[in-house]
Order: sequence, then structure tokens, then C-alpha cells
Amino acid sequence: MAAIELHGVTKRYEDVTAVSDLSLTVEEGEVFGFLGPNGAGKSTTINVLLDFVRATEGTVRVLGHDAHAESVAVRSRTGVLPEGFDVYDRLTGRAHIEFAIDSKEVEADPDAVLERVGIADAADRKAGGYSKGMRQRLALGMALVGDPDLLVLDEPSSGLDPAGAKEMRDIVSEEAERGTTVFFSSHVLEQVEAVCDRVGIMREGELVAEDTIEGLREAVGTESTLRVTTAGDAIPDTDALTALDGVSSVSTDGETLLVSCDSDAKTAVIGELESQGVEVTDFETREASLEDLFLAYTGQDDETADGAEVRA
Repeated sequence: MAAIELHGVTKRYEDVTAVSDLSLTVEEGEVFGFLGPNGAGKSTTINVLLDFVRATEGTVRVLGHDAHAESVAVRSRTGVLPEGFDVYDRLTGRAHIEFAIDSKEVEADPDAVLERVGIADAADRKAGGYSKGMRQRLALGMALVGDPDLLVLDEPSSGLDPAGAKEMRDIVSEEAERGTTVFFSSHVLEQVEAVCDRVGIMREGELVAEDTIEGLREAVGTESTLRVTTAGDAIPDTDALTALDGVSSVSTDGETLLVSCDSDAKTAVIGELESQGVEVTDFETREASLEDLFLAYTGQDDETADGAEVRA
């Protein structure tokens, strides 16, 4: 059964269309990455899923329920880590988790939850003294209370150091193994690539891509970078390599060749080097990263990709 089903969803704010005719299905137990630049409609889509805003047109079903008519049933089975969340400065970490337990009417051990997200040693400290990363961990702990069937994570790595980000990825993987569906939005593309089964990319309110990362690579035809290590005195004829079908550029750095080419041109590159009498001692391929694919589908430039504009 599908965990999330959107059919023909449109959301308008007066004369602005934030989401246009969006249809999307996320299967139970899937980790789905949701990406898009600022203004793409990503946050609006998440708010529609959670019934924080109502769609102008279309239908939304979450965990088998109508997201609008049965929003209470949906929320009782959903854990949410929203972007821009806040904590209660005067309450301790344990009190936050106890509040979540009471709100969801479930049985859980607050200390076990805090241990899981790495802040058990700060359980009795007021959250007003927590760092940004600790606040993020606390909010994640509240989302995990009750072993939800669906986790909606909006920028879950925000404020976390590399160790914390890895722990977050581990938690996502553990939840997926438990059968939880995870709807995962992040501007840290490496995080998405590491944990997601499929990704969807939004642009200007429309879903412009939806597939596995490998499927997106095949659809876009993004080039690979072939790194070839050579030995001996023979000097590669880079003009001959560049002339091969599917090869766009060749550069050299000592005994290393960097060849930008289509995936099916790699064999021809190695063959050409061997025919030139060049000894190939090693080679490896760098496939297009999720960032490369994101740029290809959204038209964002490199400066944007490294900055805040990619995050919304």
C-alpha cells in the first residue's frame, strides 16, 4: 500500500501558484528524498501532507487516510521534524519527550529516546541552554516517540556537526529497516544520496523528476569522469582521445588522465590508450552526483548549489 498519494494537487495563494498539478506516490517503507530550490513548492507540499494548509485542488491520502478529513488519524501515526521548529526554553529535554509521549498517548521511556538521539546526558538541562544541534536532536527525538509509521523530516541535518549528521542518517536507516516510511527533505545532497531509495525534484511548483538516483542519471545522460592512471614513457595523444565518440574533454596531471565522457565511451578510452602504447595501471569512474543531477534538472548554477538557495 502507498504511504503517500497525491493526485493533481494544486495550491494557490491569491495570484501565486505554489504547487501545480502535483501527482506523487511514496510506497510504504520507502525513504523518499524531496528536493527543490527556493520557491519550488517543497515546503508547501509538506504542509499540505500534514494538513497545515489545504490544497486548492486535488486529493491527498496519507497512510490510507484522507489527509484533510482524517488529519487526526494521520498525525497520530506520523512523526514530524519541521524546519524552523522551536523548543520551550524553560522545559528540560526530558520534559519535551514526556510532552510528546502524553500528546501521542503512547508508552515510551523518555531516557531511551534521549539516548537514541545522543542527548541523554542533557536530559535534565533546560532546552534554552541547548546548542542548535542539541535542539535539532531533541526535535528528532520528539518525532520518533511512538514508533511512527511515517516520518516527515524537513532539513533534519540543520545545525548538526558531521558526527551528528551521520547519527541522523543511521537513525533514518534504522527506521527504514523497521518498516517506517521516511519523507526526507534536505539541502545537503550528500545526505539524501546516502539514505534515499528514490528522489523527487521540484521546480517552480512542478515535479520535474522522480526516480532512483541511477534512473535520474540515465534519464539526464550526465557524463561520468574517468580517472586513468598511467605508467611508462609513452605520452597519451589527448587529441585522439577527445575525438572519440562520447568524449567531451581530456585533461592531464602527471600520470593521471581525467576524461569526461558518456558511460558507454569508457571502454573506447581505455582501448585507445592501449593502442597508443600507453600502460594503464588503474582507472576509476566518478558517476554524476546527486548535486550534478539537481543542477541539471533545476538549472541552478554552481554558486547557488553551494549556498542557501538550494535549501527550500
